[in-house]
Amino acid sequence: MAASPAFLVLAVLLCAAVAVARAADDGAAGMTKFKVYFHDVVGGTKPTAIRVAQAASTNGSSTFFGAVVAIDDPLTTDAASSSSEVGRAQGSYTFADQKTFGLLMNMNFVFTAGDHKGSTLAIVGRNEVLSAVREMSIVGGSGKFRMARGYVEARTVDSGANSGETIVEYTVFVKA
Repeated sequence: MAASPAFLVLAVLLCAAVAVARAADDGAAGMTKFKVYFHDVVGGTKPTAIRVAQAASTNGSSTFFGAVVAIDDPLTTDAASSSSEVGRAQGSYTFADQKTFGLLMNMNFVFTAGDHKGSTLAIVGRNEVLSAVREMSIVGGSGKFRMARGYVEARTVDSGANSGETIVEYTVFVKA
């Protein structure tokens, strides 16, 4: 006896649902989640972020378009500057948008203490700083995070308007 068309459609849909559920489970399996706080200091006697290049028109741009900033920013366990340092965010960000504050982030999280000591994460992506939450890609790593993939979510804790120190909470979702 031949199967009815309705039964075949139902069987195909059931197989597709099982495949989607397995893919979702595989994506979450082995995922590590943790938070660090990024402290970007642009002024004072010990800046951790320094403008290293700019276009001739950068200072006339409302978004600093064309500026490139080198960073060696502390990563801490809490938003307070005095909290324990677990690493550094090293790399650069480029003001890459003519209409809003959109940065191209190219940085490594270099872990020097804590659970991830001796490991790194390579992070690349767009950071539209005026958005509440920004997502950037983890494109690799070393040590505990060799062959890593995942993403980070950035949330500004303090814009630095008064202190000169921008503090950003990074929630890391990584699978190695």
